[in-house]
Amino acid sequence: MKITGARTEPFAAIRKRALVRAGNQVVAREVAAPDSAAFLGLTEADMSPKVIEALQTLMTEIDDLRNEVAMLKLRLNEAQGLADMDALTPVLNRRAFLRETKRVSAFAQRYGSSASLVFFDLDNFKSVNDRFGHAAGDEALKAVAKRLLANVRESDLVGRMGGDEFAVLLAQADKETALAKAQSLAEAIRSQPVEFGEWSAPLHVSYGVREIEPGADPEVSLAEADAAMFVRKRRAVG
Repeated sequence: MKITGARTEPFAAIRKRALVRAGNQVVAREVAAPDSAAFLGLTEADMSPKVIEALQTLMTEIDDLRNEVAMLKLRLNEAQGLADMDALTPVLNRRAFLRETKRVSAFAQRYGSSASLVFFDLDNFKSVNDRFGHAAGDEALKAVAKRLLANVRESDLVGRMGGDEFAVLLAQADKETALAKAQSLAEAIRSQPVEFGEWSAPLHVSYGVREIEPGADPEVSLAEADAAMFVRKRRAVG
């Protein structure tokens, strides 16, 4: 991602212009001159009015550069945050979700804390796209993401794994606790239809739960939660 706002003019040209401008201004603003002199190792005998003016200009430029670096760091952090988000819904993308799952797994291994994954899959989602169009399907995915976010703690994480698949990382939750939470999340998703224009469609979802073993590979844990969802869905159909 391209970050705009950085200074493109050479620093030497900026400094030269500032020094010329300073030479045309009133001489000998003595505030900050001692600090500047100490910074550059100058003695009191070296502190002529022009030197003081040049030092003050130089220190102003340094402050400006520091502020610019701070702004660029802020923009970089914002860009990194956007890179972690799903392109359609307000949740983490798969890469960021797996990274955070790995971090939580390491924490669990170190401190003996429990954590669980819940894998969600929308049932018959293709029929929503086929009947109402892809715009309606996108609205359905956004609705699922928002309902998941609205019903988890700040310490929990929600991610879209791709297509109509979502995952929730429940911190400090064993399998029994996660099963109960997964049921309540599924009910929150099914609680009301998604509306778009004059049409509305109910949402149906299946889920699977996997408690994360300390030090487990996040891809493996996610695949196991997915497998648990598939088994649960087959039993429901059967």
